Amino acid sequence: MESAALLATATLFGGMTLYSFGFAPLLFAELRAEAAGRLLRRAFPWYYLFIIAVSALGAGLLWPLDRLSVGLMIGTAAIALVARQGLMPRINSARDAFTAGDATAKRKFDMLHGLSVALNMVQLGLVAWVLIRFL
Repeated sequence: MESAALLATATLFGGMTLYSFGFAPLLFAELRAEAAGRLLRRAFPWYYLFIIAVSALGAGLLWPLDRLSVGLMIGTAAIALVARQGLMPRINSARDAFTAGDATAKRKFDMLHGLSVALNMVQLGLVAWVLIRFL
């Protein structure tokens, strides 16, 4: 059980790290901003589903082993759910409004995007904490 919990947690941390620091920056380096943005808009719902599913799996596997880690993984899933269902649609709306010419929407987009990045860093920190607890 412990090995499966460790594998799920490591997979979550690695996937989140690769997406945040590899995939997303690579898109903007290799594609025009508009094309990269469109692709990321399609990828983010799947990214959040990955986080929700794997952190829930990890929480289930950790249940008999470490209740604090269970809470950290549930917190990670909850943040992803809020970001996917609440924050992401607001970011997309602000981006659409800015693209359509609403100059005030740029500030709203920047603020919401900054919040999503901060939440993602919190999630990475929570998952890293779970990994450290395996030591």
